Amino acid sequence: MTTLHDKVPQGLDRKEAEVYRHLDPARLPRHIAIIMDGNGRWARRRHMPRVAGHRAGVAAVRSTVETAARIHIPALTLYAFSEENWKRRPTSEVGFLMSLLSRYLKAEVPTLNKNNIRLEYIGRQHELPATVQERMAWAREATARNSGMVLTLALNYSARSELVDAFRSMVDAASQNGGIDHLRIDEDLVSQHLYTRHLPDPDLVVRTSGEMRLSNFLLWQLAYAEIYVTPTLWPDFRGVHLLEGIAEYQKRERRYGGLNHNDAHAPVGTIKA
Repeated sequence: MTTLHDKVPQGLDRKEAEVYRHLDPARLPRHIAIIMDGNGRWARRRHMPRVAGHRAGVAAVRSTVETAARIHIPALTLYAFSEENWKRRPTSEVGFLMSLLSRYLKAEVPTLNKNNIRLEYIGRQHELPATVQERMAWAREATARNSGMVLTLALNYSARSELVDAFRSMVDAASQNGGIDHLRIDEDLVSQHLYTRHLPDPDLVVRTSGEMRLSNFLLWQLAYAEIYVTPTLWPDFRGVHLLEGIAEYQKRERRYGGLNHNDAHAPVGTIKA
């Protein structure tokens, strides 16, 4: 006889297991995207430098990634470093973030392999420091044979730049295959030239720290994603918070611009907008 306890994946702590028991495993998101925000405010509230918030955020990444893998989420994408961060943050902070990224990749590869997680990246990686690119390539190769969750780090990423790069790629491909006069652009073609062409579009996007904006993140891919905003600052975010976001996601009816069941059968004039 199967009980609720039997369906809880191994590795979840008590709080995570309690939330998971109320989830429908058949309706988990295929792809979750997270805008990790609040490191600076977390540090400021503790009268610490901003870099302390970034350092504390690593524990949040570890907990969230492991929980997502344990419940068999196929894909998780983390907005780690935006193109705007690169241009607008102090040089010292950017340098710290690059060093932190390199240390994270070196330290976390064993954990990724233990959890059967494959690592990928999106963004203009070629603009990052050469030493960071080398560490990124090493970590990707070290996890390339894993067959579980795909963890994608958005680094030096901008959704608008991604669309620019996609259209450039389409034009380049057309110029080498009959010329641009034969180019026929549709949604499928655009999707095939995005950084995320190997992933399904996210079903759920999570934003920490209570901010109500997408911050130039996956603007094309998030067209029909459910948005979950939590006031929790990123360094305090853990796997249980991710599960709470999934619980909220499962309460919603995804209509993709259509009608829900009740509206579809309502008399003319009573259908909701």
